[in-house]
Amino acid sequence: QVQLVESGGGSVQAGGSLRLSCVASGRIFSNYAMAWFRQAPGKEREFVAGVNWNAGSTYYVDSVKGRFTISRDNAKNTVYLLMNSLKSEDTAVYYCAASSRSIITTSGYDYWGQGTQVTVSS
Repeated sequence: QVQLVESGGGSVQAGGSLRLSCVASGRIFSNYAMAWFRQAPGKEREFVAGVNWNAGSTYYVDSVKGRFTISRDNAKNTVYLLMNSLKSEDTAVYYCAASSRSIITTSGYDYWGQGTQVTVSS
């Protein structure tokens, strides 16, 4: 089992920045690919960004490329999502997820956090 706890959400004006954190406990964190998903009201949950087991590879959905950066610190069992130039359409609950397959995928994650709310006002 892997337990994931997100933090760092909040309210920000458009153009602002937030950094989300996700701390993992349980099995060996460094074996897992990690990702951030989000779900806006009335919409399906979507993949936002992913990082492979050793941070050698990252992948982003087109709508956040150039604005968001995913990173991980395996010594701290933590994955981050730095969000710059935030837009109102980024408003959503953001979820951290872990995949035992160690490579980045956009679906099929094994473990999920409880989510953290991000609200961007225009």
